[in-house]
Amino acid sequence: MAEERDSAHWCGRLFDEQAAQLILYGRALGLSHGEAEDVVQETFLALMQLPAPPAKMRHYCMRAFRNRALNHRRSLWRRLTREWESLRWFEKNPDETPAERAAMRCLAELPVEQREAIVLKVWQGCTFEEIGGLLDISPNTAAGRYRYGIQKIKSKLEGVVYETGEREPIAFLATAPAVSVT
Repeated sequence: MAEERDSAHWCGRLFDEQAAQLILYGRALGLSHGEAEDVVQETFLALMQLPAPPAKMRHYCMRAFRNRALNHRRSLWRRLTREWESLRWFEKNPDETPAERAAMRCLAELPVEQREAIVLKVWQGCTFEEIGGLLDISPNTAAGRYRYGIQKIKSKLEGVVYETGEREPIAFLATAPAVSVT
């Protein structure tokens, strides 16, 4: 009984910290919002079955989510539904500015590998080493995917007119330095 409470406690905290970010990550992997929510639920149900919290809870959680999301995408019917849904990659918000819509459109148009690296770096706050470990690639490859994706977004956003007082996304989307391997 005490073990169940301990499992629910660490899983609950992890869910509170990661659920929204995992949904965005699922969107970057090509899932619809509803599919991403389903995969988050499946992931946390599996985490609750673990006998003890993993040593690197956040990494383990993202890796488990990614594996489930990739498995989820393999279904033909889900893929067809996702293609129809791709027109609405982000949930619409009536308060969105034209610049926000342009940035979201640019992100959605990137290749999955670049979009995934950007979402993990910017929204998940992962280092290139963590991204590399999560995706089974080198940190330099992760940095390259991020850098190329950011460059594509910047080049597409250069002609966008921003409202006065609005934070300019191009300044935020600076390219990352290369990772040195020691």
